Amino acid sequence: MNKIQGKDVWVLVVQVLLLSLIVLSPALISYINSGDGKLAMDSLWIAFYWMAPAMGIYLLNFYFSVPLLWFRRRFWLFGVVNVAMIVIGNLHFIGNFGVIPDFARAGYSSFVIFSLLFCLMAIAIALSIRYMLRRNERKQKEVEAELAWLKNQINPHFLFNTLNNISSLAQIDGDETQEAIMQLSDLLRYALYESNKPKVPVSGEVEFMQNYIDLMKLRCNEMTQVNAQFTIHDSQVEVAPLLFISLVENAFKHGMDSNAPATIDISLCEEDGTLVFVCDNTNNPKPTKDRSGSGIGLENTRRRLNLLYGGRYEWEQTVTPDNIYHVKITIRL
Repeated sequence: MNKIQGKDVWVLVVQVLLLSLIVLSPALISYINSGDGKLAMDSLWIAFYWMAPAMGIYLLNFYFSVPLLWFRRRFWLFGVVNVAMIVIGNLHFIGNFGVIPDFARAGYSSFVIFSLLFCLMAIAIALSIRYMLRRNERKQKEVEAELAWLKNQINPHFLFNTLNNISSLAQIDGDETQEAIMQLSDLLRYALYESNKPKVPVSGEVEFMQNYIDLMKLRCNEMTQVNAQFTIHDSQVEVAPLLFISLVENAFKHGMDSNAPATIDISLCEEDGTLVFVCDNTNNPKPTKDRSGSGIGLENTRRRLNLLYGGRYEWEQTVTPDNIYHVKITIRL
């Protein structure tokens, strides 16, 4: 049995409120126009007497017939159940047909036919809304699956690059390698456990990026200048995990140059629910023959932003005249 979720309760509440408003509307209109309480109550009773069958059929279809019969392709049983509900729901109309005077039967027949059509319309509405909700649920599941896939792409890629860095460092300085392994342990702990959450406090992301930057700085020579600045006014503001790490990776991968001066500037600022990430690095494209991992980080970051913050983010990506690769992301959380 599926667990009842908060959205299911809200759907039920909204439907009950709308159906109640439909039933109460004639009585409210009658009372506003006449000020007669008895006339308003009569209008309420007539509206309920006439609409109750269709409303009951709508709710039974929405919560039972459509999901359990129609969606399981038991169309014949769906039809039988609905015919039975329509007949039972309108027995009080059909049963009174014999006692109606001859001169009133034509009008009463029209009234019964209209009631039956109203019931059919209730079935159609229940089907339409259920299809719409199922489509939205499927779309949400597809989005969640794609986000999970994108994060799984980030973790192995991030681990591969970091291990390569430590492998290179081990040939230079054994003591710094020990420190780097400890930092890598902290990074992996965060990447494996904290990143499973849909959102994390931005303070955690800042600490993660700072540890990664410190680790990467161990590989930089005196010709590479690294600057990192984080300004967070509300440390509990939440953001999607590992959202910027691919861009930081790219900055070090393409920004460092052992033969020429290079600069890497990374900043993250949060103020009044707006997050601004800026990454500037000297533009040193990798040789054509070495394209490992090329484009993966940028593509994944753009895709995750579209899925998580579509319509609420801005992306700026340029190469300045002085050969600085510039990326700026602004997110309205």
